[in-house]
Amino acid sequence: MLINTITTHILLIIFIATVFRSAFGFGESLVAVPLLALWIPLNVAVPLSVLISVSIAGIVVVQDWRKIHFRSAGGLILYTLIGIPLGLLLLINFNEQIVRAVLGTVIVAFATYLLTGKQLKELKTENRAWLFGCGLLAGIFGGAYGINGPPLVIYGAKKRWSAQHFRATLQGYFLVASMVGLVGYWLTGLLVPVVIHYYLLSLPVTLPAVFIGRAINNRLHGESFFKYVYVVLIGIGVFLLVKAIIG
Repeated sequence: MLINTITTHILLIIFIATVFRSAFGFGESLVAVPLLALWIPLNVAVPLSVLISVSIAGIVVVQDWRKIHFRSAGGLILYTLIGIPLGLLLLINFNEQIVRAVLGTVIVAFATYLLTGKQLKELKTENRAWLFGCGLLAGIFGGAYGINGPPLVIYGAKKRWSAQHFRATLQGYFLVASMVGLVGYWLTGLLVPVVIHYYLLSLPVTLPAVFIGRAINNRLHGESFFKYVYVVLIGIGVFLLVKAIIG
């Protein structure tokens, strides 16, 4: 009965997190990992979340590969790979609570500013400087805290991507970035049988959740979509601030 209860909660959490990720293109780890950690160890929850991330990204890429901005995704991935080691150094060498507090404050302030109706200047073509800056920051944030999303939102907003192109392009990005993360977990011995067990159990709820999220995404358009995304960013910032306070 205990095993069934735990499994039921895990599947429900993965379903909700997958719908969220499929609808908005990012952020499922902030839903999944803290809730999964209530039921399973963190060293199981994190690699499980990354395995789910690869699956979501793979399905979306197969569904909507025509909507991916491949040059943007490729540039962001390249510079993210440079940023990941810097994020790990940040995590090791600086006070974690202070960095979380600063990062959370900046994200909340930036997203709130954009919610007031201010628009970022449009990038009509690919811009190497912006690709470098956003990709590098995504790598740093991801390496330090597993939060790649905010810099990617900035680039997508500046490019004026539709909700559908934003979702598809980020999944092209996350497919590669998450697979790199999986290699790291495999090399460090974290892809243990219990992770694979819960991952296989989750597949029947992951697949329909991706399609439900896609249906939600298809109903979002233009500025209204990015307003929802900015609200999500504020949630991420608040989450970081709370973590900084409670440790």
